[in-house]
Amino acid sequence: MNRRNSLFVAMLCIANGAMAQTVEDGLKDLYYGKYQTAKQNLEKAITAKPTDDRAYYYLGIAELGLENKDAAAAAFTKGLTAVPTSSLLMVGQGRIDLLNGKTAEAKQKFEAASTATEGRDGDVARAIADANTEIKGGDRGYALTIMEKLLNNEGRKKKQMYTATAADYIELGDAYRYLGGENGGKAITTYEKALELDANNAEAVMKQGLVNYNARLLQQAVADWSKATNMDANYAPAYFELYQFYITQRKEQFSLPHAAQYLQKYVEVGDPSDKSKNEYYLAAINFYQKDYDGAIAKAKALLPAANDVYKGKLTLLAADAHLQKGDSLSAKSLMDERVKAVPAEQLQVNDYKLLSAIYGKLKHSDSATQAGYQQTAGLYLEKYAETDTTTDAEKYRNVAEAYKDMRNYAKAAQWYGKALEVKENPAAMTDHFYKAFYEYYAADYSGSDASWTSFTEKYPTQPTAFYWKGMANFALDQQAKEGRGKDAFEKYIGMVKPEDEARNKRFLLNAYTYLMLYHYNKEDQAAMQPYMDKLVAIDPNNDTVRQVKEFLSSSNKAAGSSAKAATANGSK
Repeated sequence: MNRRNSLFVAMLCIANGAMAQTVEDGLKDLYYGKYQTAKQNLEKAITAKPTDDRAYYYLGIAELGLENKDAAAAAFTKGLTAVPTSSLLMVGQGRIDLLNGKTAEAKQKFEAASTATEGRDGDVARAIADANTEIKGGDRGYALTIMEKLLNNEGRKKKQMYTATAADYIELGDAYRYLGGENGGKAITTYEKALELDANNAEAVMKQGLVNYNARLLQQAVADWSKATNMDANYAPAYFELYQFYITQRKEQFSLPHAAQYLQKYVEVGDPSDKSKNEYYLAAINFYQKDYDGAIAKAKALLPAANDVYKGKLTLLAADAHLQKGDSLSAKSLMDERVKAVPAEQLQVNDYKLLSAIYGKLKHSDSATQAGYQQTAGLYLEKYAETDTTTDAEKYRNVAEAYKDMRNYAKAAQWYGKALEVKENPAAMTDHFYKAFYEYYAADYSGSDASWTSFTEKYPTQPTAFYWKGMANFALDQQAKEGRGKDAFEKYIGMVKPEDEARNKRFLLNAYTYLMLYHYNKEDQAAMQPYMDKLVAIDPNNDTVRQVKEFLSSSNKAAGSSAKAATANGSK
């Protein structure tokens, strides 16, 4: 080969090396959350080697990251055509089955793939575990079993030993994390094992933050996510977790300035190839900075070229911006168009949540139209709560408060009750209180009495609860003849300190009134008189006291006249 040809071959090899992409390149992109770039690189890897099943599988995962489920399914199917015996691609198809709610079909494919590889293929095991942890309907216990089987070398010969990777321990940690409860500590420990193998693995630290967040250790979670960004300043998923933390509408989290800050950083280090996502988030930053006109302008400019996924996101963003501006009619117009254009089964949790908020803000001078708005707001709120299947006391509480704002007190009580049913609910006492409280305002006095009874048993030092238990029974015994509220009101009065009487004046008036009427009905004037005196002391012109005094006076006069008449008749 002459020198010129040698130089040409060398240049060709360099050019091919620069252009060729490997599965490892795609995996690195996926690690950083760069799904569009991963897709492009994995497509190049497939072109270079059309029989590499890992390239097809991770291409499908990249498509799922881009919310292209159909494209992901196509990648798995195309891969199986090229590599018919691939267990990994069979798992990919099982993942699509899970996403489509076909749990039995999915499990069958997972089992077949695990059996074919004897549970000893890291890519296959992680793929099975990941599908079962991440997707609704997955079997989290099965995910744990799969990963434990992969990592268990007990009784195996040296050449059969499996060498664990950081990715394996992260997947095992994920299985523990999704199982929740006491498994949180095991998840943390397992992520630590990943860090022993790869000290700079920001994903392991970021996921420790997720465990701490689930345990409501919020400061520790934020510290973990911040640590992950310090370990690797380009690790976009950690910035996204910080953004998600501060955009969550909980008192101890919500901060629009912080949300905007971390979203901006996420866009800066994210995937430059994913223009749709980046432009959407830039519009969202305008929204979080309260530049609603800017957010609306950007969203509407992007809508014509957006795919179905981003059309939905952009419509919600523009509608919410109109709502925040106080223009609920424009928000309604945008969302009503979306409801007409999108099949009902494709509407998402956030669609229903925003629709409920919009209709709840609408005002109309016509009472029938206004009532219709409120009814529609309630219907969308129900759909939101039903569609979002996460068991979250905060979510249920937000639904309850929305119903309270609509003055639908029966529904408010119902959803406070749902919040109360959630385990490990630090606000359980408050939820219990409001459940009973709004049952009373919904005129469900028997239900309210039952709720106050259980509340006072659990929290016997809360005087207000005894007052409202008394009021529920006052409503059931309006003439105070049965004495249903007697014990509760007496308990309440006994718990009010003298220095707090002025602050509790309204409550004390009701309690004294009931007890005065009860003893009046019992014709026990001696027991009644103290309550009359207490009522007059705080309300000198109390009408009920006046009526009782007048009735007693007329009764006494009548009794006196009868006595005189009887005396006169006896003397004749």
